[in-house]
Amino acid sequence: MTRTAAAPAALLAAALLLTACGSGQEPATRAAAPAAQSATPAPAAQPSTTVTAPLVLTHDGGLYVLDGQSLELVKDLPLPGYNRVNPAGDDRHVLVSTATGFRVLDAASATLKDDEFKGSKPGHVVRHAGTTALFADGTGEVTLFDPDELAAGLPKGEVYRAATAHHGVAIQLENGELVVTLGTEEKRTGILVLDKDRKEITRSEDCPGVHGEATAQDEAVVLGCEDGVLLYRNGEITKIDSPDEYGRIGNQAGSDLSPIVLGDYKKDPDAELERPTRISLIDTRTGTLKLVDLGTSYTFRSLARGPRGEALVLGTDGAVHVIDPAAAKVVRTIKVLDAWKEPLDWQRPRPNIFVRDQVVYVSDPEGKKLHAVDFASGKVTRSTSLPQLPNELTGVTS
Repeated sequence: MTRTAAAPAALLAAALLLTACGSGQEPATRAAAPAAQSATPAPAAQPSTTVTAPLVLTHDGGLYVLDGQSLELVKDLPLPGYNRVNPAGDDRHVLVSTATGFRVLDAASATLKDDEFKGSKPGHVVRHAGTTALFADGTGEVTLFDPDELAAGLPKGEVYRAATAHHGVAIQLENGELVVTLGTEEKRTGILVLDKDRKEITRSEDCPGVHGEATAQDEAVVLGCEDGVLLYRNGEITKIDSPDEYGRIGNQAGSDLSPIVLGDYKKDPDAELERPTRISLIDTRTGTLKLVDLGTSYTFRSLARGPRGEALVLGTDGAVHVIDPAAAKVVRTIKVLDAWKEPLDWQRPRPNIFVRDQVVYVSDPEGKKLHAVDFASGKVTRSTSLPQLPNELTGVTS
């Protein structure tokens, strides 16, 4: 993420993740409006690919597009304000969350397009089973579309509107079912599952502060709560409790190769900024939760999964901690950075981790660098210097 020089813009964008959520007491409704700001335009010639395996980093005032193999800085795209980036779900596009919506970046040609999914307080972006789901916190609108259609323009897609606006998240499953959070601006309480015709299948409101999602092997979906997680699998919702009365799991990372979801874990509801040292491992087969102490703290941008489903955590000790999810133990550490400290302001730059195939990318804001690590050997194979402090890091995913 980047910190904007313009305070009003920063305050507006800060609401992207901080909007309160709560429970929807009645079923949400399906909107008839198209998902895009306008109808899908006629197919256009696709820009030539100039960037190999593109990476995108935000900085104060713009976006860096880098070649994922050479780490060469291909282009610095100006974009004022506080912006966030997420993979769009195909092999060339990234979605940029701005103050007005989700804007399309053709990372393979380093082109920031005018195409934008309009949305008030754009929040979570989730990719699963060939469908990308966007959640606009300011309206409760969920936009669903096929990311392979982005090359031809802005897809029409589908818009589902939650009962009330909240900071939420949604995911569409292979069979067309939609899992979406329940919330209001005051509080968040659970999830709702809808069939492909958007009729309610089941719900649970036993998840205070519901936040984040991850999908594990066999399409088991986990969403975090302040006292555990909700697991949706085979048509049923199960609550898995934290071992502490307050044990918040707000960020998760899943892998199709593992039945175990990696989550963060915080236990102090009154902390100005809790710097946790334990992570959670949620077994979606058994409905159990284990905690592992890393001996170092980490942040919400520290979680990732390895090429074979390994759980990876970038610690403030500067190392990537590789965890065997089944054994619930750290099996090795990969030193990449000097030790660092998480800033109090969540928008301020801090190291990020992004994994693609056998390469682990780690950003170093303090040193204005980006490092590429070969996962198998644990060696830093390439590093590059950047003009400004990098903030958020992502890339294309397929």
